[in-house]
Amino acid sequence: MKYSQSKSILAAGFFISLTLMFVLIQSCEKENENESKISSNGSGESHHTGIDCMSCHKQGGSGEGWFNIAGTVYESTKTSGYPNASVKLYTGPNGTGTLKYTIQVDALGNFYTTDNIDFGSGLYVAVQGNTLTKNMSSAVTAGQCNSCHGVSTDKIWTN
Repeated sequence: MKYSQSKSILAAGFFISLTLMFVLIQSCEKENENESKISSNGSGESHHTGIDCMSCHKQGGSGEGWFNIAGTVYESTKTSGYPNASVKLYTGPNGTGTLKYTIQVDALGNFYTTDNIDFGSGLYVAVQGNTLTKNMSSAVTAGQCNSCHGVSTDKIWTN
């Protein structure tokens, strides 16, 4: 092999390596972006029903999007997800005060959003199913619902 051919092969290898490194760096940067993710009635894109969503869906986590509130709603026997309900956040207890946010529950019973949720000094949660609305008696200041519900407190459920 001639010297000029070796030089050309080395140069090509160098440029291929640089291109590959650029692609890898770009993909890593995208993994650490806050991709918009919002649950919706009928959607089946979610996964890991009952698990603390925000253990992965957080800045630096392996999940796509950084959730500000997320969890699972179960049907009354608490064995499977309750599809297409809604989670409402009010300024007052038992559905009083101002309705600040509504998050739709997907077809698997999961709800989540990367939209900003201003919990302020606390918001009151109401979970609305087809025939029953269940209210949380105390205000919440964070949205990691499955970090307590189904672990140290009862699962979130409705019917």
